[in-house]
Amino acid sequence: MASALNSAQVRSLACECGFDLAGITSTDPVGEAGYFQEWLAQGYAGEMGYLKGRRAQMRGDVRTLLPSARSTLCLGLVYNAPLPYSTQWSDLERGWISRYAWGDDYHDILRIKMQRLVERLRAIEPFEWKICVDTSPVLERALAQRAGLGWIGHNTCLINQKMGSWVFLAEILTSLDLEPDSPAPFRCGTCRRCIEACPTQAIVPTHRPDGPAYALDSRLCISYWTIELRGAVPAQHRQLAGNHVFGCDICQDVCPWNRRAATTRDPAFSPRWPDQPPPLERLASITEEQFDAMFASSPIHRARYSGFLRNVAIAMGNSGDPKFREPLQSLAEHADPLVREHAVWALGKLPTIQ
Repeated sequence: MASALNSAQVRSLACECGFDLAGITSTDPVGEAGYFQEWLAQGYAGEMGYLKGRRAQMRGDVRTLLPSARSTLCLGLVYNAPLPYSTQWSDLERGWISRYAWGDDYHDILRIKMQRLVERLRAIEPFEWKICVDTSPVLERALAQRAGLGWIGHNTCLINQKMGSWVFLAEILTSLDLEPDSPAPFRCGTCRRCIEACPTQAIVPTHRPDGPAYALDSRLCISYWTIELRGAVPAQHRQLAGNHVFGCDICQDVCPWNRRAATTRDPAFSPRWPDQPPPLERLASITEEQFDAMFASSPIHRARYSGFLRNVAIAMGNSGDPKFREPLQSLAEHADPLVREHAVWALGKLPTIQ
């Protein structure tokens, strides 16, 4: 029996539900699964244990999540807000927060839009389905590339030729048998701007059968240090973090494909602070209750209170501004030893008072 839905209809409905990109690929195993295992074997995942073990094995085949799946609908949602990039910002009295975390938690926003899309599709034809965001064990960039949404760039981000790379990815696994889209061609060429701009040299060379490629060594990544790492940031790396208090956008900020990147249509991704980036002194003074209230529906909550203050202390030390001596002295007496350690380190980076 022929399906009442076709690929063009599905893509059109995805756009009506608020998505900026939509493409379809099969549920065949993802060839990049082997590279992912190599990436793990190199230790590039750092302490991100949720990427390892059984969930790592599941990522190669979406049918481990939905055995009846026959098509994967890949979706993209632009989150770029029309404000300067981190590479255009030199005020070290403020803490840089990664662009994706300026607004509300994207997981919630994506799920609402995806649920709406599923309902619209099922009103035309019933099918089995599963919604996946980046917490699901799928190789979403590889699927998105195969569905034509973009290519995986040298900076390891998915880049769309028209939209740029400021795009959240998500997938709907379906039992529908839909015509797949063509994969997107690789368009980074010989450009190395992201590789050369990374202050920690976290984008490292690797090799694949079709030629040289690059991978991200999370252990050297500012985003990993400020978001995923639960303990101390290695002392030899702290100065390289600059004024980043949550995440890092440098490898995307310098990408030529983001010169004319699309901006979001969704007010939920607009900055939640009137003074963006926020002043470090203000961030250093918030209590745990204030942190929870301020970032309850924000990706920033993932860093946890102590991790966030750790990051703020590092940024203050890297500023070299003596005005931060007093707030750092307060943090050096904090109840959490992680915060104390980094505050003491930061105090040592400030000029001595004559």
